[in-house]
Amino acid sequence: MLQLTRLRLWWRLSPAVGVPAKNLGLRKVASGVSSRGSTSPRALNIFDRDLKRKQKNWAARQPEPMKFDYLKEEVGSRIADRVYDITRDFPLALDVGCGRGYIAQHLNKETVGKFFQTDIAEHALKNTLEMEIPTVSVLADEEFLPFRENTFDLVVSSLSLHWVNDLPRALEQIHYVLKPDGVFIGAMFGGDTLYELRCSLQLAETEREGGFSPHVSPFTAVSDLGHLLGRAGFTTLTVDTDEIQVNYPGMFELMEDLQEMYRNEDGSVPATYQIYYMIGWKYHDSQARPAERGSATVSFGELGKINDLMSQGKKSQ
Repeated sequence: MLQLTRLRLWWRLSPAVGVPAKNLGLRKVASGVSSRGSTSPRALNIFDRDLKRKQKNWAARQPEPMKFDYLKEEVGSRIADRVYDITRDFPLALDVGCGRGYIAQHLNKETVGKFFQTDIAEHALKNTLEMEIPTVSVLADEEFLPFRENTFDLVVSSLSLHWVNDLPRALEQIHYVLKPDGVFIGAMFGGDTLYELRCSLQLAETEREGGFSPHVSPFTAVSDLGHLLGRAGFTTLTVDTDEIQVNYPGMFELMEDLQEMYRNEDGSVPATYQIYYMIGWKYHDSQARPAERGSATVSFGELGKINDLMSQGKKSQ
């Protein structure tokens, strides 16, 4: 069972090796991943990227990976919906942190001509889902994209940017590989994700230990996303948020005390995933721009008189 709440907000505000064009129609894995343990010198090493690569490879090798992919599938389809909302086609697109191709499977070749998929996990790339778009799989880190400047018309990313150590750098890399007037559409976990689990752990640990420590990785605040996108060079920004609640059938008896704290009436255990969706464009002279400050011909004070004028007009009729 999925439940959805949406809020939408608006904000105004080393060249790498390119992949040969002759490979665009092929499905293969090309090396472009960062060296072991590498990270941006300005970033805190919060996440062990080598461990994350092993985790994703392990998950991709499971006999039935689709059994646990329901959230990735759902978010991937919602990103695809946002692509379809833009009334244009995209000859060349890129998915950053694609996993098994949760976005590409929902797109068609009339909208996207050719699709590059990058991920740090080689087994995820080898086990991608079926899709109708010609696809190239590239082994690469989100913070070290191996593409030339101004390459792609569209860049998408679903839930993978949560685990990068240098999010500003990753957004700058995405902006770098976009063509002018290209668009980036991404999704990340929001700060209210798994709040039921976090609250139950905090209550249990406080009761037993007299205090608590964080057990969930840090999240980016929605108020920061607009600033990060703007700092990376994106314009005409849009950020909106969904809340997806999944009701699980139960937990092991060992966790019964925690389960009782947030059990539903039907005995299931709720888990809420907050998803931030972001859209940003790379600047081009053809794009609409906000008017210069002071150029308005009507003040905000006069806008309040509109209802009175409309009411007078109806009475006169």
